[in-house]
Amino acid sequence: MTTTSAAPTTPPQPHPAKASTRPRTPRPRTAPGGPAGTRPRGPAGTHPRTAPPRTLPPHTVFAERLLAVLSGERPVHWMLGHTVGEAYEQLVRIAPETPLRSLGPRPVLRRCSVQVDAGRAAVEAFATIATGPRVRAMAFRLERGADQRWRCAAVELDGLARHA
Repeated sequence: MTTTSAAPTTPPQPHPAKASTRPRTPRPRTAPGGPAGTRPRGPAGTHPRTAPPRTLPPHTVFAERLLAVLSGERPVHWMLGHTVGEAYEQLVRIAPETPLRSLGPRPVLRRCSVQVDAGRAAVEAFATIATGPRVRAMAFRLERGADQRWRCAAVELDGLARHA
């Protein structure tokens, strides 16, 4: 035998904290501290889903710097503290006559490779640079100084002679 008991139904009572006559409006969604994207997330500004920034090898950094100078984006004196020996004079000679200073598309570094000396005090690097459909070659030498900083010691672009 089944018995059904009718539970007394009472109307729900409002919660004391919510007993307001004003309708509840949603708050705008912003990150703590300002609008979305203005404050870094996580400890020390890192985002949990992003990897730490990757540092480029010195030969790639120098290839980009040399390309900026040879294409006219940066002045030659931008390389003053980053050159040693004849390299600065070579840049002064070849930068004005380089074919990378054209009005066409911006030159882009396509590839940069390196040949390491046995003592690891110097590296010979070579890069390919694309200017639209045209591909050019650049070679340079980096030497590590007593302060452990790399400096450009020689540069050659697209067959332009070193001692022109």
